[in-house]
Amino acid sequence: MLKSYAAWTIGISAGLILCTPLSHGQSAPVKQSGKAAVPVSAPRHDISGTWTPARGEGDGIGPIGARDMPEDGKPEHQLPYTPLALEKMKSYKPGNGSREAPPAEINDPAVIYCDPQGMPRQDLYELRTTQILQTPLKVVILYEFSRIWRVVWADGRELPKDPEPKWFGYSVGKWVDDYTFVAQTSGMDERTWLDKGGRPHSADLRVEERFHRVNHDLLELTVTIDDPKMYTHSWVALNKFP
Repeated sequence: MLKSYAAWTIGISAGLILCTPLSHGQSAPVKQSGKAAVPVSAPRHDISGTWTPARGEGDGIGPIGARDMPEDGKPEHQLPYTPLALEKMKSYKPGNGSREAPPAEINDPAVIYCDPQGMPRQDLYELRTTQILQTPLKVVILYEFSRIWRVVWADGRELPKDPEPKWFGYSVGKWVDDYTFVAQTSGMDERTWLDKGGRPHSADLRVEERFHRVNHDLLELTVTIDDPKMYTHSWVALNKFP
């Protein structure tokens, strides 16, 4: 896959708009309506394709944490941490973000131990060109960064009640309308951090990813976080990312 950064779209609820790259020198399919070119409408129940970030060069990297929650000192940007989350974060020493630690003190497990990023951090850090494959029973997501893949089961099964923790948890999804596929993920390993900024999560974490295909060439990704032990209410970590 390409190694260069691209401009591009994927809840604990997060949103993503993606532009499909052109192949064989072809231009994007459009319909002519008078003088204006109109994008071709999206196919029903289909988010498959190779998608590239569309906002601008370097966007999707998320070096300081969740893309749409800057936590810049303003009260409206402060996440709804519980006392337990604030206590847990005292031991987290990230190399980025508002709590950036000196290099010698950084203890980010993805950096120090080369642990997998896990979910939802895989959506929130280094979101590069991503390929989505689809069958009637499952959706497979292949990430360029770390060269990992995930399966989202779409065969009607429920999330496991008491799952054994996994780096990327267990994911199930369904179509909520003709152009929106919603995935729910639980069972994430507590050793992972929520994002590169060092925000915590518990074993009760639930992540929602909402993939909304706007038209043939645009996919929006929204990621929403729900973890009642660490946050007093759910919050959007990535909002309609293109």
